[in-house]
Amino acid sequence: MIKKWFGGVLAAIVLGAASMGAQASMISNAELAAMEAQLELRDQVMQQISRADVQQQLVAMGVSVMEVEQRVAAMTDAEIAQLHSQLQDLPAGAGVVGIALFIFVVFVVTDVIGATDIFPFIHPVR
Repeated sequence: MIKKWFGGVLAAIVLGAASMGAQASMISNAELAAMEAQLELRDQVMQQISRADVQQQLVAMGVSVMEVEQRVAAMTDAEIAQLHSQLQDLPAGAGVVGIALFIFVVFVVTDVIGATDIFPFIHPVR
């Protein structure tokens, strides 16, 4: 009885998987260039975060470096572009503090809206 049931379920899974077709389509050069540009922006932001002085500032603010890296990896392309432009606008000497402060503000905002729970002293708006 169990063998028949298991065999039926396995057959249904195999047939279901076989009936799903993969869709492939061509992408244009402009789309490819846009994707490469977004990846480059993301890499530049991650390089800024991986600097030792930035990591020290983040730890001093009570934010773990791993959390920052995870949040940046989860950011949308628009958020990455905004973060990158703000990093580029900072004066040379204010880069470290500015980066850490901006990331801290992003975490506070996400805590307030309830998307994260990093800081125990911030209560989300419900």
